[in-house]
Amino acid sequence: MIRKCSINDYEAILSIINDAAEVYRGIIPTELWGEPYMSADELRKEITSDVRFFCLEVGGGLVAVMGTQSVRDVILIRHAYVRTNRQRKGEGSRLLQYLVDNAPKPILIGTWRAARWALRFYEKNGFRLIEGSEKDRLLKAYWRIPARQIEASVVMADHRAQQEVVQDYNPTSSKAFNNGVGVSQS
Repeated sequence: MIRKCSINDYEAILSIINDAAEVYRGIIPTELWGEPYMSADELRKEITSDVRFFCLEVGGGLVAVMGTQSVRDVILIRHAYVRTNRQRKGEGSRLLQYLVDNAPKPILIGTWRAARWALRFYEKNGFRLIEGSEKDRLLKAYWRIPARQIEASVVMADHRAQQEVVQDYNPTSSKAFNNGVGVSQS
């Protein structure tokens, strides 16, 4: 069952995020990695800054969480994680698709450039990789993150964001992945 998280889910949200984020150890620049990855205070700060968490519940327990945050003319997908022992079963895709289907505005996702598996996941789910100066513009316009995180990140855009938010969108150019490495195709 997919549902909006409640205050009773707080510990489960924190547990899922910190469990699943372990895969980013060594991917996230050392100076941006925290131990734990997300502290209880950081999660409270995200919730008070209007990140609304949704979860996928299976057998009475939470197995995946994703946050949404409305920022001006877009919805940001924030903190998208699936418990390690539940990954690669389609549960992350199911939760993401629910959020996409119910989003009232275009969607942007920020993620780490070096996390090629995450980029492939989002592309498989209909998002397009945005890099370069446009990526920088979007990260500065919609996120409050340090300059080092902007350098190490990319933006993924759904079809609405590609048309309505991404400047100089060219529907005939595409990005493809070749053995996990982003390659421009022209």
